Amino acid sequence: MSAQYMLDTATSRATPTPAPMKRLTVPQIAARKGGEPIVMLTAYTARMAQLLDPHCDLLLVGDSLGQVIYGLDTTVRVTLDMMIAHGAAVVRGSYHSVVIVDLPFGSYEESPEAAFRSAARVMAETGAAGVKLEGGAAMAPTIAFLSQRGVPVIGHVGLTPQAVNVLGGYGARGRGAAEFDKIVGDASAICAAGAFAIVVEGVVEPLARAVTAAVACPTIGIGASPACDGQVLVVDDMLGMFERVPRFVRRFDDLAVRIDAAAIAYAAAVRDRSFPGDAELYLAIP
Repeated sequence: MSAQYMLDTATSRATPTPAPMKRLTVPQIAARKGGEPIVMLTAYTARMAQLLDPHCDLLLVGDSLGQVIYGLDTTVRVTLDMMIAHGAAVVRGSYHSVVIVDLPFGSYEESPEAAFRSAARVMAETGAAGVKLEGGAAMAPTIAFLSQRGVPVIGHVGLTPQAVNVLGGYGARGRGAAEFDKIVGDASAICAAGAFAIVVEGVVEPLARAVTAAVACPTIGIGASPACDGQVLVVDDMLGMFERVPRFVRRFDDLAVRIDAAAIAYAAAVRDRSFPGDAELYLAIP
């Protein structure tokens, strides 16, 4: 990894210093089809990347940061500059996982050339290994264009949040036969175009199984099926940071409650003047 992406651990709070290790590669992830399940989580900051990195194969800098970090009501309002800033932070905080950055709405749909300009900026300015973009067969030419020019791409089918205004909401996709078949076709098209993996989001379980069986590249499920070749969740959902989450989320912790309790204890200590105590002061030498 280039030195320009290394954390300055002499001045950073990012301690203990992460132990450098050889980073996984895109071909290694692609080769996991039908093998050991791929572990993927979102990350948006250097410190969270450090904590997740030893346990994940992929770290996704998702455009979900619009809602998770910025409090936006939709991912449609996320910008390329936002993605690049957070992507660079996650690369700096990781040593092991393949880091992928979402291309946000409006940064790639116009043409393959526009997509390449956006992807080239992401890779040059963050050090990430590749990009993710949403869409089915219509995006296959763009995926082929990027892949042939050295940009690894993860596709995304099923529920595509950037298209929520067209879809009419966040309901599970593939309940009807026509949509079921279309999503299988979409996945097949983008895999054939060169996507090295495909996120399958918010679909009925039999559809996720059908997609996984139909494509030669790994599928990564979110609200999909345990039959997928891997799984991804938004890390803040997984950690219990929000009161409301989709039904497909399993909370592996309840950090919101623990943070609230810590803030209550801190506020009480400030108000009763027990903080700071002698242990937190720079006392004069006798």
